[in-house]
Amino acid sequence: MSPVPPSLPAIILDPIVRLALAEDLGRAGDLTTDATISPETKMSVVIAARQSGVIAGLDAATHALHLIDPAMQLTIEKPDGSAIVPGDVVGRLDGTARSILTAERTMLNFIGRLSGVATLTRKFVDTVAHTDARIVCTRKTTPGHRALEKRAVRCGGGTAHRYGLDDAILIKDNHIAACGSISEAMTRAKAYAGHLRMIEIEVDTLDQLEEALKFGPHAVLLDNMDTDMLRRAVSMIDGRVVAEASGGVNLSTVAAIAETGVDFISVGALTHSAPNLDVGLDVV
Repeated sequence: MSPVPPSLPAIILDPIVRLALAEDLGRAGDLTTDATISPETKMSVVIAARQSGVIAGLDAATHALHLIDPAMQLTIEKPDGSAIVPGDVVGRLDGTARSILTAERTMLNFIGRLSGVATLTRKFVDTVAHTDARIVCTRKTTPGHRALEKRAVRCGGGTAHRYGLDDAILIKDNHIAACGSISEAMTRAKAYAGHLRMIEIEVDTLDQLEEALKFGPHAVLLDNMDTDMLRRAVSMIDGRVVAEASGGVNLSTVAAIAETGVDFISVGALTHSAPNLDVGLDVV
């Protein structure tokens, strides 16, 4: 599995977390807490797991807490990437009740959403663990949350396909259609790319694969091929380029896909279909 990545830097976290807090606080702040809780009131709480899974998003949650109250500290007991079961204490908070209550929902939203992504990723990773295939995520992410969700995938043991359009050249079916042929698309891409830019091309037939391989791409994206065709494609590639499978991959099909010998399997569902992991904040 991929190693658990470090926390995202503040310059990335800050605009995302500020937007989430502003969405919740609106124009007047936390009316309920301001109306009912005195400034002197202290609280001790835990962030606790209510489901089994993998934790992610504690960097965003901590940043949200610090924006509400820079003096508050979240003591983390289960860091990102940790496996958890119901009842596990993920972190502890001791301090001003107003700060805790105001930050609570935004913190839990980040942890729940991103832990859900990490948890689903771990299920895919575990399902193909008997092979050499790696699970990768795609650009099918929540707008504005890509850095968070791709980090969550890594917390679950997966890795990233591309972070954005500027990572690498990926020639997809519509690029080929607009160019007129695989040969023309690859010729243009190779003329444009610098020596450090990778080129990957999507193919969905073995004839397309044969044509693409003549141009020496760094990788081929084998799209929506059945397992028999994937095996034949892997045999044709014969280790010359990276082989990546994609297209409607789910937990019931991913093992068979991995067993064809592909190097990577891209799974959009890791980020577009992951259910939230249930975590809560409990007074102790």
